[in-house]
Amino acid sequence: MSKTIFQKIIDREIPAKIVHEDEHCIAIHDVQPEAPVHVLVIPKKLIARVGETSPEDQALLGHVLLTAAQVARELKLSAGYRIVINNGPHGGESVPHLHVHLLGGRQMAWPPG
Repeated sequence: MSKTIFQKIIDREIPAKIVHEDEHCIAIHDVQPEAPVHVLVIPKKLIARVGETSPEDQALLGHVLLTAAQVARELKLSAGYRIVINNGPHGGESVPHLHVHLLGGRQMAWPPG
């Protein structure tokens, strides 16, 4: 199986504008932003999608969400932000590697999509 684009970014085979990195995840600016601030928080462990997680992934999933909140604070999104996880083709998933979209810097509309 070939690497996902996110694995290539994690392995530094493809450049990215990194906002945060630790032993469990990396956060990068999205190259096709849907908001003034659009960051992807990506676990380094390859999990195709949130629908394929298991109980052993609980700590990692919590870490990814806490990292998204930390990045939001660092990027001064105190007025609010949205966190989105796409799951499967009908959910808008374009890369089969679990990741969280952190969107902010403008008023979000509801309903989304």
